[in-house]
Amino acid sequence: MTVRHSGGGQPERTLALLWRNTRQQVRRSAGRRPSLDVDDVVRTGIQLADERGLDAASMGGVAKALGVGTMTLYTYVPSKEELLDLMVDEVLAERQLPGPGEPRPADWREQVELYSEQTRAMFQRHPWLARVSTVRPPVGPGMLAGREYLLATLLPLNLSPRDTNTAALAITTYVDSAAGLEAENLLVERATGQSNEAWWYERNDLWETYFDVERHPAMTAIWHANGYQDSVAEAAADTYRYGLDRLLDGIQAQAETL
Repeated sequence: MTVRHSGGGQPERTLALLWRNTRQQVRRSAGRRPSLDVDDVVRTGIQLADERGLDAASMGGVAKALGVGTMTLYTYVPSKEELLDLMVDEVLAERQLPGPGEPRPADWREQVELYSEQTRAMFQRHPWLARVSTVRPPVGPGMLAGREYLLATLLPLNLSPRDTNTAALAITTYVDSAAGLEAENLLVERATGQSNEAWWYERNDLWETYFDVERHPAMTAIWHANGYQDSVAEAAADTYRYGLDRLLDGIQAQAETL
């Protein structure tokens, strides 16, 4: 599957589109309201990507779904790069993360759990996100809301400013990467019509015919000690839980030494 990259649009133009709903709105003159706006374009792109995959959310595909010509669409969103940024930031903003002054869980770890749950649910709703690299992210309201939430979560731990930012980035990297892998699994299952469990079952002959216990003593020891989970799904869930817990344990241990 081809990976797309966000952050490829013209900077001034992209920022104006990303922050279009937060700026003071210019009062429209009297007359007919346009039948289409940027929000319509973005929502349609997301819907197409959800239903048929990211490739379906092309400028031509979105224009057809909206019943307009492709050139008309360009007057609202100038390029596919801007459209991708707008779609990604829109779904990032779907996460129900409390903003400044809004009620949130009392314990900082519970607050991180909320970020984790909302992010994983977001990727499950929009698995095409797994095909988008955000190394250069869309710097819009959705992206910044997630950053603000995690920094506000960690500030009461009284880590240094640098360590607070680093810890927040570590959490983002872990949760987003794991959620993206879960979404990628879903995409592969949809594309192939085969579950991960079925894929591994077809390869059971590996253990009977090719696996050499002398070359893999550690794996063999874990097997004999019943150290492997019963299913691929169970292994994925346990792996995620283990990694997040140990990451938060490390942050907590550092905070307790201050």
